[in-house]
Amino acid sequence: MYHSSKTRNSPELADILHRHEKRYISTYGASVFQKKAIRAISRCRTAALGGHVLRCNHCGATEIAYNSCRYRHCPKCQTSKQLRWITARQSELLPVPYYHVVFTLPHELNSLASYHPEIIYQLLFKAAWATIETLGYDKRRLNGKMGMLGFLHTWGQNLNQHIHLHCMIPGGALSQTDEGFKWNPSQNKYLFPVRVMSKLFGKLFITELEKLYLNKSFNFKGCIADLSCPMHFAKYQTQLAQKSWNVYAKKPFNGAEGGIEYLARYFSKTAIGNERILSADDEYVRFKWRDYADNNQSKIMKLTIDEFIRRYLSHILPDGFMRVRYFGFLASSCKKKNLKTIQSLLNSIPKKHMQSKAKMSKVKETLTELMQRIIGIDIEQCKRCQLGRLQVIEELKPILSDAPKINDTS
Repeated sequence: MYHSSKTRNSPELADILHRHEKRYISTYGASVFQKKAIRAISRCRTAALGGHVLRCNHCGATEIAYNSCRYRHCPKCQTSKQLRWITARQSELLPVPYYHVVFTLPHELNSLASYHPEIIYQLLFKAAWATIETLGYDKRRLNGKMGMLGFLHTWGQNLNQHIHLHCMIPGGALSQTDEGFKWNPSQNKYLFPVRVMSKLFGKLFITELEKLYLNKSFNFKGCIADLSCPMHFAKYQTQLAQKSWNVYAKKPFNGAEGGIEYLARYFSKTAIGNERILSADDEYVRFKWRDYADNNQSKIMKLTIDEFIRRYLSHILPDGFMRVRYFGFLASSCKKKNLKTIQSLLNSIPKKHMQSKAKMSKVKETLTELMQRIIGIDIEQCKRCQLGRLQVIEELKPILSDAPKINDTS
């Protein structure tokens, strides 16, 4: 007898999408990448993608393990990728203070982002890094090149648009003098004054937004059609300039390693996880959410099926869009060389456990070894007798010809 690994009684995101995808798309339409996301998520770990039959070599129990879709917005995928990412990033940590910095766009930009997500998200990365880079090179501050790791996050707990960038920034800058390289440490208590970062971030974003407008980069239609008029766009810019451009900056409360683990949640996080979905029928979806504006209280939201799907799909990124990016001395092209230089300047040798993590990241572990080492779960152990090992005895081919081919990136 085959045993399914699914134990949840409440519906999953995949169930909702699979049940309503045809009606929703025929009624409201969807972009190419949104349709791709729906197909992948709704078929994840089902017979549609194939799989294999496992049998315990001790008690003989068998179960079917269906293949995952590996799509980056799927709430059931990306765990192994997330764990490998944590290992690699923690092996690169410098013995300096780190700062968790969050750049948030005013909600007045939500409509423009809905029609042109890639342009606005690119601009967010660009303006955030330009803010850090400009202040870093300021001779009155750190006078050198800084490093930044940034994660794009587009949603709030209620699934509405809340576009912001989570960043992890080492506290210091690398400068080059006639005598060679020098490490200039930041103030121990803060990276840069928050008010200074906020004003500069807003100014840089609006300046670049105007350039894009003048270059006719936007297609104004629907609810943003009036912005095609220069007078209306100028008024829009003025409105944005008067807003508070929110920037949060503090040290991670549990240190740099803890900060990396916190950011890693966003590496694989999707707009809503299955654990938050409470119920769904033909009309409504109910899910848990935290209201940060009301003392972080846990609440239950009820949305129509169509509104729930609309909100979820609004956070699907265009194919190939990199939501995790590295800047300055952490940029991939020069990171290895720069980190070695900085560690030498700080007279530091990576801690033994960091060295071992770096070694493991070069010699790729199996998924079983990775899960066992980091979260202590042996995925090959039989769940029934907890003594035997699960072994593949049969491969199952996909049963649908339209099984999605996923070639996505983070």
